[in-house]
Amino acid sequence: MKSVILGLFLLASSLLAQDQHVTWKVSGPHVANPGSRVLVRIDAHIEEGWHLYSMSTPAAIPTKFQVSAPPAIERYRFLQPPFKRAFDANFNSDTETYGGDVAFLLEVKLKDDAPRGEIELPISARYQVCNPKMCVPSKWNGAARIIVDPAASVAPFELPAGYTEPKPPSAASDPAAPATSDSLAGFLAVAFGFGLASIFTPCVFPMIPITMSYFVNRQSGGRRESIVQALVFCLGIVVLFSGLGLATTAILGPFGIVTLGSNPWVNGFISALFIAFGLSLLGAFEITIPSSILTPLNKSADQGGFLGSLLMGLTFSLASFACVGPFVGTLLAASVSGGKTRPLIGMVTFATGLALPFFLLALFPGYLKRMPRSGGWMARVKVVMGFVILAFSLKYLSSLDQVLQWGFLTRERFLAAWVVLFAMAGLYLLGFLRMEGIKPDEPVGLGRLIPGAALLIFAISLLPGMFGGKLGDLDAYVPLGSAQSAGIGGGGGAEASLVWMKNQYRQALDRARKEGKLVLVNFTGYACTNCHWMKANMFTRPEIAAAMKNFILVELYTDGTDAESEANQKLQLSKFNTVAIPYYAIVDPDDKVVATFPGLTKDSAEYLAFLQKSPAPAPAASVQAAVPASAAPSAFPQYAKLDGAPADTSALSNKVVVVNFWATWCVPCIQEIPSFNKLHKDFASQGVSVVGISMDDEGPTRVTPFLKKHPMDYPVGLGNESQNKQYNLHQLPETIDFNRAGKQIKRFEGFTSEADLLAAVKQAM
Repeated sequence: MKSVILGLFLLASSLLAQDQHVTWKVSGPHVANPGSRVLVRIDAHIEEGWHLYSMSTPAAIPTKFQVSAPPAIERYRFLQPPFKRAFDANFNSDTETYGGDVAFLLEVKLKDDAPRGEIELPISARYQVCNPKMCVPSKWNGAARIIVDPAASVAPFELPAGYTEPKPPSAASDPAAPATSDSLAGFLAVAFGFGLASIFTPCVFPMIPITMSYFVNRQSGGRRESIVQALVFCLGIVVLFSGLGLATTAILGPFGIVTLGSNPWVNGFISALFIAFGLSLLGAFEITIPSSILTPLNKSADQGGFLGSLLMGLTFSLASFACVGPFVGTLLAASVSGGKTRPLIGMVTFATGLALPFFLLALFPGYLKRMPRSGGWMARVKVVMGFVILAFSLKYLSSLDQVLQWGFLTRERFLAAWVVLFAMAGLYLLGFLRMEGIKPDEPVGLGRLIPGAALLIFAISLLPGMFGGKLGDLDAYVPLGSAQSAGIGGGGGAEASLVWMKNQYRQALDRARKEGKLVLVNFTGYACTNCHWMKANMFTRPEIAAAMKNFILVELYTDGTDAESEANQKLQLSKFNTVAIPYYAIVDPDDKVVATFPGLTKDSAEYLAFLQKSPAPAPAASVQAAVPASAAPSAFPQYAKLDGAPADTSALSNKVVVVNFWATWCVPCIQEIPSFNKLHKDFASQGVSVVGISMDDEGPTRVTPFLKKHPMDYPVGLGNESQNKQYNLHQLPETIDFNRAGKQIKRFEGFTSEADLLAAVKQAM
């Protein structure tokens, strides 16, 4: 009788177990024929307020089952039901969870020669459950029973709907990576939209009059010839952009395109080209094509002008790469995972969108020819355009200066040059500056008065920018002031106190760890106009600046020629799968992504919502009642050092000791590290010792590399199962305070705030 009772007790223990907020139960026994398949149901009842992680969750500890299969089992596999995928504040990531009741399945295939009788399958599980305050890892052991009977009548095998075999987490499920559409049509729509949007960038839009003048000045031909030339011109843009983009990516990777746009040689060449064009328009000299080149071009033009159209496409592509490079680079990076053809078709679609407006204008050049005949007004337009083009050349010179970090073309000098150039253009139209196109006795009509006054007003409006004032959207195109480069200046107020770290990503993480903050990463560029606009106009808004004070701020420049820019490029591409700038990301001290924000926005509410996506600090656990002295252990935990040797706890005698039980996977544990470091620093000289005891099963192989990322300034050791039982560690973290007599006086379960920890230590002193 006693043996029967004992057997029933052991069976119940294996079938029903309550372990760390989850109740497990195994179905059975199951009767099966040799060679058949059996479904064993493993039910888990999860305590209210807690959730269990799936077998394929990309973060946290996934539920993992193991079976000790006897010889009669041919194969087996575990299946899981549909899960809930959502953002988990414990891990700053999307996770897959179950709540309430969930059933896992174990599919077992018996061998054809499985002997008659009972088979026992020992099952073990390692899992983790969490609530909003803490996470608890645990283990469970059970067993399934299968009775093999060749004569038994068995129902046909049927797998319930919705169950799937779990797959290990992959990079594709990384929440930090931007979502990409599986639809080719959606991808092409985005590429075409990028092409159209590129038209309105400062590098492309000013090129429209120059490009149109090429077609207008051609000898008129029939409609068929105009259509052919328009198609050739657009085809040149498509071919050149696609070929140049793919070739650059093949050599330098997707960042090569962005780098080309900020390359000092490219910017130097474009600025020199613009200066030459500007001086020529002002009458300094006349640009003529050598006859050795003109004659072949004329012959080509007589044959249809294909070469001329292609050369125009080449010039246009080169001059516009500084602005459209981020669009192209982003498309190429996003298309790599879509197959070998996506980069090509994506670039063709992008270039088609970019060329479409030029195609429409070139297709109907007659509309441009309806302008008034040449006369004095054309000379005036020519002179004004000369001043404007010289002003535009400063934009490329500024990019060259910033990328090479010469510091010569400062904000003040840049704006001073713009004030002079635009003022001279206005004074010229009003007749105060004598140049060709305006006779001494010619009256000032409305056609000269209004644009001349507008140019003077614009020039005068630039003056406040020389003394730290804001220029609105123009701040995107002028260099930042010295105060803005270091922090956020030029406006005073709360925003002036923001300080950015430059190209110091790892140092920013370390600082965030010490200060208990998150890191706001700004992937930016020296020559990035949108980056300048965001820093000058968005970050200076009071509500944005106030929110940014809660972060460690770090700028990572990606368009420089130095090794730091190259490292930042690789970081952005590998971690965020994009090469576009500006690009903003919030990461925690463990280098986990909290939120991302791509590109420019002028909606402060939208950017503020991004800044507020950071998870709120975990609430402090309530302080447990003091443990009675009679019930408290009289000795400190006996733990091992990282090298395996026993730690000498005799040095803790007559000291106030704070023992923190923690684990590397425990997010609240990591959040507490800065508080314990501060406590050790401030009170070690007053007889207070802090000890961190890791409860990781893997021991030093997991703890040692963790400490390199999360330094603990106090002694760290390794715990064991005996301490788990001695101190009844239900969850992690747990912190126990001992007074100088070695008695427990306080115990904290879960995350402990710095204020509660300090109060307990002062009480023990």
